[in-house]
Amino acid sequence: MNSYVLGLISIYYLAFLFIVAYQAEKKSKNAKSIVSNPNIYALSLAVYCTAWTFYGSVGRASTDGLDFLAVYIGPTLVMFLAFPILLKIVRICKTQRLTSIADFISSRYGKNRSLGVLVTIICLLSGIPYIALQLKAISNSFGILTRSIVNSNILVDHTFYIVILLILFTILFGTRNVEATERHEGMVTAIAVESIIKLIAFFAIGIYVTFWLFDGFEDIFDKANLMQAARKSFVVEKESGMSMWFWHTLLAMMAFMFLPRQFQVTVVENVDEKYINRAMWMFPLYMVLINIFVMPISLAGGIIFSGKPVNSDMYVLSIPLNFSDESLAIITYIGGFSAATGMIIVETIAISVMVSNNLLMPIFLGIPASKELINLNPSRVIQFMRRFSIALIIFLGYFYFKFITEKYSLVSIGMTAFVVVAQFAPSVFGGIFWKRGTQKGAMAGLVGGTIIWFFTLIIPSLVSSGVMSDKIMTDGLFGNALLKPYELFGMTGMDNISHATFWTLFFNTALYFFGSLCTKQTSIEHNQAVLFVNIFQYSKGIENSVIWRGKALVSDIKSLLESFLGASRTERIVRVFATRNSINLNTRYADARFVNYSEKLLSGIVGTASARMMVSSVAKEEEISLNEVVEILKKSQELMAVNKELKQKSQELKLLTEQLQAANEQLKQTDKLKDDFLSTVTHEIRTPLTSIKALSEILYDNDDIEHSERQHFLNTIIKESDRLSRLINQVLDLEKFESGKVRIVKEELNLEEIIKDSVDSIEQLAKDKGIEIKQIIDKKMPTFQGERDRIMQVMLNLLSNALKFTEPNKGKITITAYEEDGSLHVNVIDDGAGIAKPYQELIFDKFYQAHDQTIKKPKGSGLGLAISKRILELHNGTIGVESEVGKGSKFSFEIPLE
Repeated sequence: MNSYVLGLISIYYLAFLFIVAYQAEKKSKNAKSIVSNPNIYALSLAVYCTAWTFYGSVGRASTDGLDFLAVYIGPTLVMFLAFPILLKIVRICKTQRLTSIADFISSRYGKNRSLGVLVTIICLLSGIPYIALQLKAISNSFGILTRSIVNSNILVDHTFYIVILLILFTILFGTRNVEATERHEGMVTAIAVESIIKLIAFFAIGIYVTFWLFDGFEDIFDKANLMQAARKSFVVEKESGMSMWFWHTLLAMMAFMFLPRQFQVTVVENVDEKYINRAMWMFPLYMVLINIFVMPISLAGGIIFSGKPVNSDMYVLSIPLNFSDESLAIITYIGGFSAATGMIIVETIAISVMVSNNLLMPIFLGIPASKELINLNPSRVIQFMRRFSIALIIFLGYFYFKFITEKYSLVSIGMTAFVVVAQFAPSVFGGIFWKRGTQKGAMAGLVGGTIIWFFTLIIPSLVSSGVMSDKIMTDGLFGNALLKPYELFGMTGMDNISHATFWTLFFNTALYFFGSLCTKQTSIEHNQAVLFVNIFQYSKGIENSVIWRGKALVSDIKSLLESFLGASRTERIVRVFATRNSINLNTRYADARFVNYSEKLLSGIVGTASARMMVSSVAKEEEISLNEVVEILKKSQELMAVNKELKQKSQELKLLTEQLQAANEQLKQTDKLKDDFLSTVTHEIRTPLTSIKALSEILYDNDDIEHSERQHFLNTIIKESDRLSRLINQVLDLEKFESGKVRIVKEELNLEEIIKDSVDSIEQLAKDKGIEIKQIIDKKMPTFQGERDRIMQVMLNLLSNALKFTEPNKGKITITAYEEDGSLHVNVIDDGAGIAKPYQELIFDKFYQAHDQTIKKPKGSGLGLAISKRILELHNGTIGVESEVGKGSKFSFEIPLE
């Protein structure tokens, strides 16, 4: 392919990213933020997958087999297992307005400037080779596609011009706001889009190789298994292999958390802590997807290029070119280009903030002449520093690529960067979980770990480059065999990365721990330690945790803020803060809380160390003893506890008031229901009594009534007497149920027998009315615990009601019984008149009139169903009805098996 055409494709791609970023920034200004979306956040985390992933994983799989997976298992485990740690770091950074990993560590250990400088230098040591790695991938892929060689002349080197474009893009969307805690919405959106593009591109080449050139995964694995060289890809060595997997996975976990670019997208660019919940499953899914085709492409490359001098790092490009599929090769190139540029942009922004805040700004503030320049227009100076840092970092990466990386694979450069970044782990983890950690302990650990890293990994690379003699590798430092870079203190049997990881973390952790125990904390160190370790306890009331004492003019603090934020924004921010904290700013001297808050605002712009220097320049601070700091924090904690308790008591009082009101309403309702019940029962009793009295009077006054008529009257009197007796018994039974006097005596019962006995009791009545009773009973029903007479009473009540409302000589009653889901179910179904919908909730309630005074219970329903309901409740069962007027009713009850 023509190099100019590919160059134009690269430019067009960057232009596309520019448009994406620009549109995101535009929507953000219109209050339609794109990055306020958990999917965008999760996709931006995939900046972890750089050119190393896109090209280097295939290369490493070709040489080391499945070992490449350790680098991706590590981040996946972080999202699954270290969620609380990530959440804690995000909360700390948001509360303290921290802008980088350097800011995080220096702020935790007393806002120490030296510590911030050291962390920044370590990030530069890891970032510049890593950026060089991306540029090498871009250069190699460009060269393979155009079949050109890398030109030593910078002016005709295509990578140099891509570097210029990347600098411009990064400056445009990385330095628009001087406040580093402000989100880079355009950049984050572009990175999320790039994550999708590189995944699609890798899938395209993976599908092409697996299903177009070969007949699926099985075909590739079978053919590769026939090759002696490829068989090792399927084997993990028992001892050294397991050791390597452990250390490489641990290393990847720490790198994922502390690489400058990962800290930027995971912590600084986080919009909402809840977005981490989405990333917990979405990011691991991305890791799985982008690695599905690594082994197939690696094995296919080994098969296709067997015996040919083809760089395995570039199999993803070399395979489609080998089959003259130029369009797929271009798609693959764009995917790799996307992976590389995404990393360069985010890494550069993250490191540039650290360089400007921790290296350049403190130096400028220490020089009187430059300090005056900063005071004139601080925002412009900070922007210049950031832009200068961006250009410097990318150019340093470019020169590192041109003169050093030629002899190293993508993976070896990346793993070396991982090890040095892992040195932050003891200081960070100790800082958020151990209050005793000190600045001197953190400094000792970082320095010690970095020295061991330089000795075990950088010196061997200098030896292999010919810069140093190889005697140190064979004889050890100063001729001491215990000081060999790859066999430090005689440790053998580990690969160089695992070996370096073990010793660097060993010395780092030991120095941090013992250095902290042997040194004392300053008051500000102690304060920061408490705030970091107990961040969830103090985050909401942190503004009241004042540890500053001194004098500062309100006008001076405001002027300092206006220099960076502008007059109108400063006025708005200060007014809101004063109102929220009940602070009077119409005084000469500033409240300590206002000074603290102002320092935090400046921290988001120039870093914690520089912010402290600026506030100190306009304020006269007094030293606070350690005991006073503890006392202040205790009072703050007590105030928060009291406020929380008062709020809780208020809520409890409100709930109690609501409960009392509800109870009062219920009492009124119950009293009314009782009145209604007495009225109903009186009416029910009066009816048979009236009938009995009337018939008795007729018999008493008329001696000449015929015998047959007399017998009819007497029969009616007997029936009405029985009806009255049943009603009285029902009322008494119901009163016993309501008062809780009824006790169920349970025994083992057979439901089928109870149903049959109930049917036998009313069978003659059914025959007299010409009504058929059909039974459908499951023969395998288990026995249950209950009181036979009470269950019999329920069945008889339901059957009696069914007979009462079923039309004679036409109707049919069906009884079904079965066991389901651990309960016995019984249905009594008739084809009678049915029950209207409004009545269906009332028929089981003796207080039926309370729901609607215009609705009465169906005639003759009595209290049987209310009693049946209470009986079943004593058996932990339920009863219900389904009915439609004119189509019959189905009464159902169930009793759980115990």
